[in-house]
This record gives sequence, C-alpha cells and structure tokens, in this order.
Amino acid sequence: MALYTDGKVAFVSSQTDEALQARDQLIAIHGNASMDDASIIVALGGDGLMLETLHSVMDRGIPVYGMNFGSIGFLMNEFSTEALAVRLRAALPTTIHPLKMQVVDAEGKSSEALALNEVSLYRSSYQASKIRISIDGEIRLNELICDGIIVATPAGSTAYNLSAHGPILPITAPLLALTPISPFRPRRWRGAIVSNRANITFSTLEAEKRPVSAVADNIEFEDVREVRVFEDRRHAVTLLFDPGHSLDERILIEQFRY
Repeated sequence: MALYTDGKVAFVSSQTDEALQARDQLIAIHGNASMDDASIIVALGGDGLMLETLHSVMDRGIPVYGMNFGSIGFLMNEFSTEALAVRLRAALPTTIHPLKMQVVDAEGKSSEALALNEVSLYRSSYQASKIRISIDGEIRLNELICDGIIVATPAGSTAYNLSAHGPILPITAPLLALTPISPFRPRRWRGAIVSNRANITFSTLEAEKRPVSAVADNIEFEDVREVRVFEDRRHAVTLLFDPGHSLDERILIEQFRY
C-alpha cells in the first residue's frame, strides 16, 4: 500500500541533540513540509513523541512514521538516513482507535480525553484507593482495594500495562486489558480481558478520604468520582512500520522475551 507519493514530508523530533541533528540531516535531503501540507509525518524520538504526534494528527488522515531515538521505541522503526523515500513507500499501515475517558470530579464537573495507550486511575494519597468496577452497566467487582487500575489498548498493552504484570494483546485483537496496580483486595484478582466494545465504569469509594486521579495517556484529572472508558471508533490514527517490523510482529516478539 503506497502512502508516500508526493514527497510532502514533515519532520518532528524530540529535543535531544541526536534527534535534532538527525532531523536537520533529513530536512537537508528531503525538505520539510508544514504539518498542514504534509502527506506523511516522520517523528524522530521515542514513544512519548510518537503519542504526542499521533494526538496532534488525530482524524486528519496523516500517517506517522517513527524512527527511534528513545529508550524503548516500541512504536518506532530503526533510525537510518539511508533510502528514507524507499522505506516510506514500502511501509505498512496500522490503524488504531483510541479510548475515550469521561470523568466526573468531586464538584460534579464532566471532562473527557482520548488515550491511545491506556487510561489509568491512581491513588492520590498515602491510602489505597477503593474502586468499584462495572462492565456494560453491571457491577463486576464491588470493591477493589489497590494503588490503581489500568485499561490498556492492544497498542498500549506492552507499556505500563506490561510493567504492572498485565497481558500483552495482539494489535488486531478486539480486546482491552484491565490490570490492577498493586491490588490488596481481592488478593487473588489479577485483572481481566474484555471486549473492545465494552463500556467500563469505575466508581471511586470513600473518595474524600481516598482521592483518586484519572489519566488518559498524559492528560490528568484529579479527585474523580466516576470514570467511564470505551473505545471511540469515530477517531483513528495511522502508524507506519517497515515490513517485518510491524506492530503485530513487535507484540509477538515481546511475548517471548524472558
């Protein structure tokens, strides 16, 4: 599937010396279109820059090709200044739909944000949080005592979700991972896998005594009372990967690391 056809590439980078130098080198070779005119964006940095860039082009139909200058770079390709045009023509697209997080805070104010990796709830004090979990309007766990809980997309399942001992999900799987952070009660509950069509609601219990914050990727809301999470298929972004380096392949490899 040829996505690179007219040479209108916009380059963005993190602020490290190495990434900025690489950006200058590539601009000298390929030029640099504006973000409004570009047909493709090349992001030079780590997964954080990739998420920031994807959020900036949400629903604009502009694919993003990343080259890694970060520590992990799970969403990135390997860096090289060689034959970039050839790589872009051969790159394979992966479409991702974000999660929508809708929150109600202590004052009754409603807010929302989108997340490509995960939505997370965290305790905001020295005391553990108490959270009730409902799926599609039915209470599934009356009280979870924990440091927090994560709802991860397949793309985000190898990020914080994996560090919290959550499952890795294939990128094409129509699933979401619910992973508790340091669960205390129920002691044996280690999370769940639910349909990406599920409507997940978290209700904070004893919230004045045990305040909780909610985060969608990097957007945080404090002192929340209710958090609703679902996949929003009205929104989408497209990542590009080198053949043999697809997100499917990266996720499969990650499952066999030891």
